[in-house]
Amino acid sequence: MPSTIAKVEAFRVPPRWLFVRVETMSGVVGWGEATLEGHTQAVEGALGDLTHRFVGWDADNIQDIWQTAYRARFYRGGPVLMSALSGLDIALWDIKGKKLGVPVWQLLGGKVRDRVKVYGWIGGDSPSDVYNAAVERKSQGFTAVKMNATDSIGWLDSPSVLTDAVARIEEVKRTGLDVGLDFHGRLHKGMAKQLAKLLEPHMPLFIEEPLLPTQPEEIADLSRLVSTPIALGERLYTRSDFRPYLEKRAIDIAQPDVSHCGGISELHRIASLTETYDVGLAPHCPLGPIALAACMQVAISAPNFVIQEMSWKVRYHTLPNQEADLYTYLSHPSVFEIKEGYLGLLHGKLTVSSLSRTLYLMPCFAGPGIGIEINEQLVRETSANYTSKHTPWKNPVWRGEDGFVREW
Repeated sequence: MPSTIAKVEAFRVPPRWLFVRVETMSGVVGWGEATLEGHTQAVEGALGDLTHRFVGWDADNIQDIWQTAYRARFYRGGPVLMSALSGLDIALWDIKGKKLGVPVWQLLGGKVRDRVKVYGWIGGDSPSDVYNAAVERKSQGFTAVKMNATDSIGWLDSPSVLTDAVARIEEVKRTGLDVGLDFHGRLHKGMAKQLAKLLEPHMPLFIEEPLLPTQPEEIADLSRLVSTPIALGERLYTRSDFRPYLEKRAIDIAQPDVSHCGGISELHRIASLTETYDVGLAPHCPLGPIALAACMQVAISAPNFVIQEMSWKVRYHTLPNQEADLYTYLSHPSVFEIKEGYLGLLHGKLTVSSLSRTLYLMPCFAGPGIGIEINEQLVRETSANYTSKHTPWKNPVWRGEDGFVREW
């Protein structure tokens, strides 16, 4: 059957996602996700360029398409170009799996685990808010959560602003959940050192982006200062970007985002590279169902995978004009059912596994490819309405009391 790429389409959908649909001449359809929060129009432009180049190419040649897209235009890398390539790459893997009748993780060498550990986001402006959100997450089946460590903070701020971060983790840990703290690159070196030391006795699951991802030397210094695992990677886009952090022993957990780093192809390669340095893999994914399903293909097959971010019921999904969630565009939402902190394999049949002498039954409906079925009619209708009435999402801009821009 011919696998020639016939059509590439992009769909903006709420809350802030960009889905990619690729169809072959034989009618096989693959779905990808090229979401780059706050830069939708730029990615759409880059996708248009890829479409012009690759319509008519053989969809089976994923590696050749990836390398051509990455290398053949002289300027390469960066969030916009890599996000566009990610959407195309994920869709091509989806097509390949569907054509062969197997899940993508089989094409990556098969599974090394029977289920995938996940965590959910919690938010709130006070310790009581995050406590209540943590209780709700626990009732949903999560055993681990992540939250922002701080609000807006100055380059050198009063140390008193750090006490709220400590109060938050104390409150949430009372629920029995493990807690990851996302610094979001908001702190500079002086404040980050203080906060990391204050949090250390409370044993966070990890601290994420303790400094901006332009500071490998400084992050390595911080790593030597505290015992808490350091995670980073959502704003790194290729294996080369990860290299200085690995060589300087700066991180313990790599967090590449499948929709930013070049799709399943590069995420799989990053997993292998980071394993060499005894660094765990925890793909970043506050995104849509296609990105999550793509992450799971690598998580199921990568030896150094540790935990997966999952955006179900994240607070930003319920903002005005953003009425959509992780399950909205799925024909069968039960594929992402959480059981005791885990998701089951996306392979279309009942999975029974024996772990820690306990029997787990994981019912999952899914086909081959990336293992989910997208409600195409809903995507088309929602995207047409959303695109005509709303401008793409942009992140807020924070400024300090003196008017200077702060990290969001």
